Amino acid sequence: MTGTPTGGAERAAALAPADDALAARLAAAGLDPMPAPAAYLSEPRGRLTGVGGLLLRPRTTEEVAQIVRACAAARVGIVPQGGGTGLVGGQVLTEGPAPVIVSLERMTALRGLDPVGNVALVEAGMTLADLRAAAEGAGRLFPLSLASQGSARIGGSLSTNAGGVNVLRWGNARELCLGVEAVLPDGTILRGLKGLRKDNTGYDLRGLLIGAEGSLGILTAAAMRLVAPPAAQGVAFVAVPSPEAALGLLALAEDRLSGCVSAFELIGRQGLDFLAEVGPEVTPPFRPAPDWMVLIEIGLPAGHDPEAELAALYAEAEARGLIDKAGAVVAQGARQRAAFWALRESIPEANRRIGSISSHDVSVPIAAIPRFIEVAGARLARLGDIRINCFGHLGDGNLHYNAFPARGRSRADYEDRRAAIKECVHDTVDEFGGSISAEHGIGRIKRADLQRYADPGKLAAMRAIKAALDPLGIMNPGAVI
Repeated sequence: MTGTPTGGAERAAALAPADDALAARLAAAGLDPMPAPAAYLSEPRGRLTGVGGLLLRPRTTEEVAQIVRACAAARVGIVPQGGGTGLVGGQVLTEGPAPVIVSLERMTALRGLDPVGNVALVEAGMTLADLRAAAEGAGRLFPLSLASQGSARIGGSLSTNAGGVNVLRWGNARELCLGVEAVLPDGTILRGLKGLRKDNTGYDLRGLLIGAEGSLGILTAAAMRLVAPPAAQGVAFVAVPSPEAALGLLALAEDRLSGCVSAFELIGRQGLDFLAEVGPEVTPPFRPAPDWMVLIEIGLPAGHDPEAELAALYAEAEARGLIDKAGAVVAQGARQRAAFWALRESIPEANRRIGSISSHDVSVPIAAIPRFIEVAGARLARLGDIRINCFGHLGDGNLHYNAFPARGRSRADYEDRRAAIKECVHDTVDEFGGSISAEHGIGRIKRADLQRYADPGKLAAMRAIKAALDPLGIMNPGAVI
């Protein structure tokens, strides 16, 4: 084939709407199409509203393949949906011909669980919470942990390569997936659920589909990696004088507890101030709150005392000047450990209640984080009276760096500056060699950002892959690229 591949915008323009003829064809196949309810046309932050179309909720991979083949024949766009918790608009089509929305919510089966091989075969509609519970019942741990795990589904988590709080120890969703089953854009079923740790038989299609946000196919099942749960856990809030000191504490913890640091979260005082201002109501670990603190979790083998290890870590850190005068609070028992994590997971809800001007899920090289925070804060100060809530997964370099209106004002007062604020943060991230999307993907909200910051060679390769696998442009049109 010669010439330039058809562009994504041209392919999308050539798509047809999901009409009565397609609905009749799908109904004749027993697939129960219906007009898409409003609940399937929105995303959590309320910034985007989807185009109405047909909703289908298949029960099997074969039904998904039937739907895709019918849509390919009719040249109708398909928008796959998981739990709808994504924050970049990948789950809603905002313009163009009405699509077919394929929700995986009925495909929730646990197809198999092998505690010896440490693998679970799960359908894409299973929630993270349900998989974690199934693993726990078999004496194992599924370590992907998100605040939205009660509604986030395996398929969506893989499609966005979700991260969460335990990436430091166990990796992103991609690292926890051993194989996938998927329906490709022509309706072919890719059967790759072997669950092997080693399989060097050509291109890594598993890795390609993970993180593609449904733009290259629909994930229908996955072989997910399980681990042996730590025999003992310890959690502590530690006040630190600066982000630089927090990095010093991280390095010390990893040296002392090699491979046993499960989470290392940086939290700024602004996050606790927001909780005090609008809730949810939680008990703060320090009064008054220090400017910076760390939430650290360790998981140890049998025979080790986590509280003693945290105490020893604290003593050495204090001797090195890494501890703020507020000190530290070590959780006493499972209930307090859960309370500490509940505080951390309440921060995004407080952010939502305040109403951000612009939210940023970014990553920068870990060693550069203190300087990034300093530089980005100074640059945003030039754009007006802005409150910054900076928190996130320090152990893997992922910050949630969000800009909020001054107290007594609303985000509507800053609408004329929102684009400038986002550009300021993302330009600074790029300057520091970081990524403008650490764990939520591109979706539709960050499409222009990808074009602005991504390497041209990467973009060309992505376009070529999209054109090769989805020449009709029907898979999640307008998402990612």
